Amino acid sequence: MKNNKVVLAFSGGLDTSYCVKYLKNENQLDVYSAVVNTGGFSLDELKSIAEKAILLGVESHSTLEETEAYYQHIIKYLIFGNVLKNNTYPLSVSAERIYQAIALAKYAKSINASYIAHGSTGAGNDQIRFDLIFQLLAPNITIITPIRDQQLSRKQEIDYLTKSGYKIDWKKAQYSINKGLWGTSVGGVETLTSHEALPEEAYPSQLQAKHPQKLSLLFEKGEICGINSERMNPVAAIQTLEEIANKYAIGRGIHVGDTIIGIKGRVGFEAAAATIIIKAHHTLEKHTLSKWQLHWKEQLANWYGMFIHESQYFEPVMRNIESFLQDTQTTVSGTVFIELHPYRFNILGIESSHDLMTSDFGHYGEMNKNWSGDDVKGFTKILANAMQIHTHVNQKK
Repeated sequence: MKNNKVVLAFSGGLDTSYCVKYLKNENQLDVYSAVVNTGGFSLDELKSIAEKAILLGVESHSTLEETEAYYQHIIKYLIFGNVLKNNTYPLSVSAERIYQAIALAKYAKSINASYIAHGSTGAGNDQIRFDLIFQLLAPNITIITPIRDQQLSRKQEIDYLTKSGYKIDWKKAQYSINKGLWGTSVGGVETLTSHEALPEEAYPSQLQAKHPQKLSLLFEKGEICGINSERMNPVAAIQTLEEIANKYAIGRGIHVGDTIIGIKGRVGFEAAAATIIIKAHHTLEKHTLSKWQLHWKEQLANWYGMFIHESQYFEPVMRNIESFLQDTQTTVSGTVFIELHPYRFNILGIESSHDLMTSDFGHYGEMNKNWSGDDVKGFTKILANAMQIHTHVNQKK
């Protein structure tokens, strides 16, 4: 039998604040709000979100801590694959939403809720990600989506909340901010156009550091495990690097891509740690993996990133790709040296006991040690055979 319990995915932003009031006032439901922490919130921020939920009138509020699980089950493989959607975006929100949906579905089942709600609009990817995973993991729970169903503008949501006795700062509400361990997305009126850039103040992290700073990142079997000789677990390393690098306003960008629902989408983002780690890891791989490992990794990693984006996390082939990516990381250990500057960074070089650029066989462009000039002449002659035969046959015709 149905009860009046509804679990609401709650971030404390405009959309989910509206959902609390709407579900209570119009649907007469008992709202159990839950925020899934995937590494984007401090303890103070989580406390503030809880206070806001109680003020809005929820029955209870819960914080679901999933940062470590999120890293182990998704982010780790995005690093192994050097995944950047359209060579730009580190899939900050795409990956985060999947794990948030998993945690929310489990929580809704644990409290025997009859309904589960989210504040996604009808014109984005998140509605698909939440709905699909809720349907897979909690098929007997009814999904409610007030913002999507009513096609509301942000101004309409603010007006409704004001009438309900809850005031929203319109200036702050102009931008939709989603923050997680792997980056922050920023949406606003500018990203609805094809030509306007986000203003400086729209980004949560502002430029503070202006003098160059050198860092070293330690990797073991593809996972970041230290900064400047200080060892730490991967989640702590990502958070520490983000704190250092976002002061340089590094990792900003505008991603333009194809949505799951078929329209083009544009979103701003800042992801200092993610951007640096992916480039540093990729550089280390160039030194420690074979040509064909790099080639096939790139193909499968692109598929993996696309399937994460398209909400296909539970497609069985994803576990196959994860196994492949994990296996390629056996020799991806060493230190990567980087230098931070305002709005950018440089990869300076690497040190690794698995570095295939060993001088035992020769120096590129300088000296050959393990082969002779005659060896190269013979190799080149054989290498040219197929092209010579093709040219010879087709010239005759």
